[in-house]
Amino acid sequence: MRQCLRLFFSGASEAEEETQLEKQPTKKTNAKTKPEKRKSVTEKTVKAKKTKKNEQKECIIPQKKQTEDEKSTKPKRKRKKKTITDVLSSSEPKPGCPANLQSLVTQYFSDKRSVIEQEELKLLDSCFLSSNDLTHTLSSYLKQVCPKWSKIQKQHTEKSSVVLLIVCSSALRTIELIKQLTAFKGEAKALKLFAKHIKIEEQVKLLQKGVTHIGVGTPGRISALIEKEGLGLQALRYVVLDWNWRDQKLRRMVDVPEVKLDFMKLLESGILNGCKEDKIKIGLF
Repeated sequence: MRQCLRLFFSGASEAEEETQLEKQPTKKTNAKTKPEKRKSVTEKTVKAKKTKKNEQKECIIPQKKQTEDEKSTKPKRKRKKKTITDVLSSSEPKPGCPANLQSLVTQYFSDKRSVIEQEELKLLDSCFLSSNDLTHTLSSYLKQVCPKWSKIQKQHTEKSSVVLLIVCSSALRTIELIKQLTAFKGEAKALKLFAKHIKIEEQVKLLQKGVTHIGVGTPGRISALIEKEGLGLQALRYVVLDWNWRDQKLRRMVDVPEVKLDFMKLLESGILNGCKEDKIKIGLF
């Protein structure tokens, strides 16, 4: 009996050892499988991070495009066009010459007259007085181009007409030029011919009252007086243009659009025809 019991217990112990041995590898395998799960978890997190980064990059790209589109839609700053003042302030002033006046006339009438009529507008060199070389005052220039002035002014007896016509851009410039005439005019009478504070009817009466030798004024008022027959051209011998003088913006008389238009009307009113008939001479002061 005792032997049987020993055998029984020994077999049971062996069976228990076998079961324990079987359990041990399972534990090891379980322990081995745990880091695999961690690996899989880390791989998933890495992939998730990568996908997030890619998503962020994909989100950033369209924003750049939007900013580029916005830049393209934004109005570009326009470059300032160079004005006459800008050009002239950086260049030395050059004295005017008959070719300047001739090119101005042909350019103005290019789309207003036929080719044949444009040819008729061309003036010969004999129509011009010598031009100011920027060294003269008005009196010294007039003494040069009108050396026989004292005799001419004595011979002039017609009313509503002048012998010398000085054309400038403004009323203030007219007053300045009349002051500069004192050394030249002698006993001759000079009259202001501009629109500022003076009615055209008053100027017509002044011209009709007595003999006027010199008229100084703006092209707009002078051409208006000629149209109303308040100023005649029958005694006119010299037309002096205040060509080289510039205002505060460095513009000449012909650079101001309104004055230029009036000046062209004045030339059309009979001065160009008088030049062709060799009755009138033009000088650029």
